[in-house]
Amino acid sequence: MSFIEVDPDSSFPIENLPYGVFSTNSEPKHRIGVAIGKFILDLSKISQLFQGKLMYNVADDVFQEPTLNKFLALGHHYWHEARQTLIQLLSKDCATLRDNQELRKKAFVLQTEALMHLPANIGDYTDFYSSIEHATNVGSMFRDPSKPLLPNWRYIPVGYHGRASSVVVSGTPIRRPNGQTRPSDDQPPMFGPCRGMDFELEMAYLIGGPENKLGEPIPIETAHERIFGMCLMNDWSARDIQKWEYVPLGPFLGKNLGTTISPWVVTIEALEQFKVANVSQDPKPFPYLVHDDPFNFDIHLTVSIKPNGEEPSVVSNSNFRYLYWTLKQQLAHHSITGCNIRPGDLLATGTISGPTPGSYGSMLELAWKGTKPVQLKNGQTRKYLEDGDTVIMDGYCQGNGYRIGFGKCEGLLTPALNLSK
Repeated sequence: MSFIEVDPDSSFPIENLPYGVFSTNSEPKHRIGVAIGKFILDLSKISQLFQGKLMYNVADDVFQEPTLNKFLALGHHYWHEARQTLIQLLSKDCATLRDNQELRKKAFVLQTEALMHLPANIGDYTDFYSSIEHATNVGSMFRDPSKPLLPNWRYIPVGYHGRASSVVVSGTPIRRPNGQTRPSDDQPPMFGPCRGMDFELEMAYLIGGPENKLGEPIPIETAHERIFGMCLMNDWSARDIQKWEYVPLGPFLGKNLGTTISPWVVTIEALEQFKVANVSQDPKPFPYLVHDDPFNFDIHLTVSIKPNGEEPSVVSNSNFRYLYWTLKQQLAHHSITGCNIRPGDLLATGTISGPTPGSYGSMLELAWKGTKPVQLKNGQTRKYLEDGDTVIMDGYCQGNGYRIGFGKCEGLLTPALNLSK
């Protein structure tokens, strides 16, 4: 229990304590904070209270930073000690913060008064394709339904290098892109606004720990030590642009128009108790990808569409536990060539789809390439997203009497620029 009152339905009990970066009107400087109930605990105001043997000499340095990067670089032993310190400081039995009214007034900020920012300076961003249901659905639509998966899919965690500069925090509007498309295979391509705007329900994770040297892979036995925590992610996708461009080199302009992440990063340590069995893999992966310990998570995920400020409609209910390739396997594969992974790098799961139509993680699947329009509460339907739609993603783990949440991941789709002149 915390001395901070936390509503039972709050996403941010003391069992969670996710990290984020925020500012306020009265203090525009970007600061690192931890969510607790309705509040943010400003770590820049209490860095002197980290008295553990590891954090004692570095807390004042890393928690005065405008991003999490320096903290991420310290590694998992430091993350653990910092979390234990925060749990102690926020405990109902600890007087250090509880009874110091002057410090409490400085250190706690209402979330409603804060502006959230990207939690880290993202150096590189990689997106995987790790849901077998999603890959099967897409393969069934665009290839032979009897052989929807490409031969490599069950052997390697397929992925691509994305664009870090267009990763934005929840609440940032996303503009419909212009680009080349080819609506009809027997006609030449055309240029104009995308007509197939889509969302992709994903989760992303921040990398930390000392950077592996170029040429030295991260072993799967220690891959978990490099995974700091997770957030929600919407990988906005221009399907018609993507369809025309993706052969032979894969995603490019259909994916770089914007990627939205939730502002709060829930630590892997907070998610530990929600681990579930990994998905059975056949054939057995190569040894560098094999691990027997569970590293999948029971995270409930939803997607809603809110058209032009009206009541939102839930269009998807999915779960992180459906992923075929685990985060550890993704990271081990990413680095097997000796690729150096740096603190603050962002890796993502790819679209998370479940086994039933209501659990699919994209409009491409929910509307099955436009053949089954999705019904909204206001009577409208959607094959793809329309201008004025806000996509809202939410996720949580349900504990015994408490809920660990990630905060909202949302973005408003705005009209394309007029480039016809």
